[in-house]
Amino acid sequence: MDDLRQLIARDEIRQLAYRYALAIDSRDIDALVDLFVDDVQVGRESFGHAALRESFERQLRGVGITILFVGNHLIDLEDDDHAKGTVYCKNEAQQGDRWIHQAIQYRDTYERRDGRWLFVRRRHLLWYGSEVGENPLGLPPARWPENQVGRGTLPESWETWNRFWARTP
Repeated sequence: MDDLRQLIARDEIRQLAYRYALAIDSRDIDALVDLFVDDVQVGRESFGHAALRESFERQLRGVGITILFVGNHLIDLEDDDHAKGTVYCKNEAQQGDRWIHQAIQYRDTYERRDGRWLFVRRRHLLWYGSEVGENPLGLPPARWPENQVGRGTLPESWETWNRFWARTP
């Protein structure tokens, strides 16, 4: 792979991690599942997008608002169509009335299929999860830009968020 193709591959893979974070936060399950190979292994015995969709639906219903911030992303290209990566991520998450901060590392396997980089596997490793003293969801509306402190309009302004929570599990 020449230098230009390596740069393009790394950028496309970085976008994959960013799209994952946005899809999780906005609860866009269609976009989320579409980031993985169609024969993705889910657990020990399940495969494919339908199984992945069911797994994400179950997992994401157990948590409220999430804010994933993707940081360091090291990508090792193995050949034109295979790569591995390590992604650092900070997460803020609603867990009932609690507000949690997490430091996460993802260990990824990527594959390019039909010219598009996808996740083959994504391992979620946790450094820590810690409750924050004040839950920001209890704050009065910020009404930005007049006031910078308070509750904003996300995630409820995402149509995908509202559709996700309107569906019965």
